[in-house]
Amino acid sequence: MQNQFSAFIDDLKATHGSNLASVILYGSAAAGDFIPARSDYNTLIALHEITPKDLRNAHACVREWHKLGHPVPVYFTVSELKNAADVFPVEFHQMEVAHKVLYGTDVLAGLEIRDDFLRHQIEYELRSKLLLLRRQYIPASASPEGLKRLMGESLTSFSALFRAILLMLGESPPNKKRGIVDRAVVRLGLDPEVFEMLFRIRENDRTLEMDDRAADDLFGRYLLQVEKTINSIDSIGKS
Repeated sequence: MQNQFSAFIDDLKATHGSNLASVILYGSAAAGDFIPARSDYNTLIALHEITPKDLRNAHACVREWHKLGHPVPVYFTVSELKNAADVFPVEFHQMEVAHKVLYGTDVLAGLEIRDDFLRHQIEYELRSKLLLLRRQYIPASASPEGLKRLMGESLTSFSALFRAILLMLGESPPNKKRGIVDRAVVRLGLDPEVFEMLFRIRENDRTLEMDDRAADDLFGRYLLQVEKTINSIDSIGKS
């Protein structure tokens, strides 16, 4: 990956010149629990200013990066990062503890992340992801492998929300996904067996064999855990 990162950063420097403030890797790769063929290399690009021309000029280098199988980077201005930390507390808390500067300055250092809207964002994200899981179940249910893929890939999003929940409850969350989920399962009274199965799927455990019925049953139990989590967060907001 070092060669890919170096080439990508060279392309960004040639594209944005002195306007490029920072390139930051965040998420699984920065946290130390990257899984090949499952995890993504998430990048944040900070510019001093962003105009339509800047984004248009970025098309070529971002297209090549995306063709290599990586997500399209997130673009922020330096000032936006300072002003948006209270609006996206879930994302910025995650970036704060697990990021690596690939180029430029650490624009995430010293951010003031206010948690005024943390509970509200957690509930919003949980409900949105529950609706998305229900929609994605329809095409994924055509095969056990489709359902397993859906559950394994969705675990990353829910682990980020579990991390935010632990913060909201006054805990200092572990860095890696398993530790985060294990602790949230205890605090929220969830079914640990369901999440152990999901991690085995995510980690490509080849000893795990599931037919249609088993995959469907696990998915149903998974949805119940998400619904239980939502009810817990909702009750906190009404207390």
